[in-house]
Amino acid sequence: MSIHTGDIEVQRRDAPAATRPRSSTSADAPQQWHRGMTLIATISLFIGTRSAWTQAMLAHPPVAAVISICYAGILVCGVLALAVRHRRALVRVDAAVLVLAVVLVVCGWWLDHAGTDEGVLTAQAASEIWHGRPVYGQPWPWLFGTAKSGLTKTMSGGADLTYGYPPLTALLAAPVHAVLHSAAAATLVTTGALIAGTVALWLLLPAPWRSAATAVCLGFGILPGYARSGYPAVVALALLVPVVVRWPATGAGGRLGRSGVLRAVCLGAACAAQQLAWFFAPFLLIGLYSVRRSELGGRAASAVVGRFTGVAALTWAGINAYFAAQGFSAWLHGLLLPLTQKAILHGQGLMGISYYFTSGSSRLDYYSYASMLLLAGLLVATVLFARRLGTAVTVLPWLSFYLATRSQDGYFLMMTPLWLAAAATVPASSLAHAWQPRVPRLTGRPAKTAVAMALVTPALLCAAIAAASPPPLRMALTTHTTGRSHPAVTSVTVRAVNTTGTALTPHFASRVGQGASNWWTVTSGPATLAPHSTAEYVVRPAGGHRALPGAHERMYLIAVTGTPMTISSARVDVAP
Repeated sequence: MSIHTGDIEVQRRDAPAATRPRSSTSADAPQQWHRGMTLIATISLFIGTRSAWTQAMLAHPPVAAVISICYAGILVCGVLALAVRHRRALVRVDAAVLVLAVVLVVCGWWLDHAGTDEGVLTAQAASEIWHGRPVYGQPWPWLFGTAKSGLTKTMSGGADLTYGYPPLTALLAAPVHAVLHSAAAATLVTTGALIAGTVALWLLLPAPWRSAATAVCLGFGILPGYARSGYPAVVALALLVPVVVRWPATGAGGRLGRSGVLRAVCLGAACAAQQLAWFFAPFLLIGLYSVRRSELGGRAASAVVGRFTGVAALTWAGINAYFAAQGFSAWLHGLLLPLTQKAILHGQGLMGISYYFTSGSSRLDYYSYASMLLLAGLLVATVLFARRLGTAVTVLPWLSFYLATRSQDGYFLMMTPLWLAAAATVPASSLAHAWQPRVPRLTGRPAKTAVAMALVTPALLCAAIAAASPPPLRMALTTHTTGRSHPAVTSVTVRAVNTTGTALTPHFASRVGQGASNWWTVTSGPATLAPHSTAEYVVRPAGGHRALPGAHERMYLIAVTGTPMTISSARVDVAP
């Protein structure tokens, strides 16, 4: 049998265009990196899905059946992500991945919607709003009786039992709480906000980036966990999505227009939902002014940015007006509470040197000074180097939290979808001509590097002072235990020497790993330890006993003071 390849080639050339096989390299073929984004988003849906399915099989078999169907959908989307030949078809696969992610998030909420302390507090605030009662300045100690409802302890030996967030999330949850009557009202609002924000981001991004939004917002499982906990920051995130996408276009030509007004309203509402938006707003305004001034000049740029800021401020004020009228002092104290409460150390930031790796520090306040100075330095750097740093305004605000006494990773990661929005829609070219002030001799890389270092040096010096300072109390411990098979600490005798020139009022707790226990009771010893004096304390754990950790774990007794903020640590050893 012979094959005449030449005849075949002639037939192919002469065939009508409609019947010719399309080449995979045609202009309609999707980009390979778009396939990669879709595939990563598809794979991300496996994260946490098995544990959700296992939990559902125990108590909610219908939910488990839905998750099993989602498994099939994930596999099919994986095949299609690699097999489809046209861009429009791959966009449809992106949409299918988004739908699967939303279904899995809803299943996760159905299985666990009790919320943590943020969700419980927000639900209680929603109930108070619905019944016309004050929200701020009202302690609700009965909310913290469960393991999931963590208590934010303060360095003064107390705890915060009041609502410390702006009111928008509670306002949105109020009508839902009238139906659900539980913390599920708050977690439903935050989960719904996350889904809405993800869909908005998906629609606003260029097509090849859309599945990245699915993965970052829903697939990785981090943000859905915060949403199920009831974090108000999730609502702020959803509102900031339209603000960030293509933000340099805001006010172009000197007119806000409908789009600019909507962005301003969303910014004001985000600031009325959670305090993290407060830290992002000044960076955004600096960036907007720099872009608009290069286009319009100083006076016109000030006018358009002023109108934008005014609309945002009016939105924020309108949402807060009712609560300020109820009790201005309590409302203001509640909004500023996370900044003024002096909460006990927690997080993965630099404060861990004093909390986890040394015996303490007598100058913890310097971590707070370092955080504020770094924030101020970054704002100035954004003004001076808007063309370089303008594309990073969605990331810069969170650097300062790494130096704070509360530097938990939630402050860094809850706004990560905004990083993606900026990467996809704010290219460097959009800020290539942004205005920067002309500073004499600020030319060339060495000069700019010197200025950048000068802006962050004060913060680094304060952080170094806090980390290098010795603990204020030198403590020697004598541990008293009970039981042999399961030994537990019943009390600890502490010989404390105040090495500073300041009177200290210590409060005691234990720490195993990263978190502090409830406050221990001081049964003997002075309330205040005079400068350069020695005293003996007897302290007992909450509940009368504290189980000793395992062989490879360590227990520490910590002594903290609120004014000044200090911490001293000593290992709890048990004699064999």
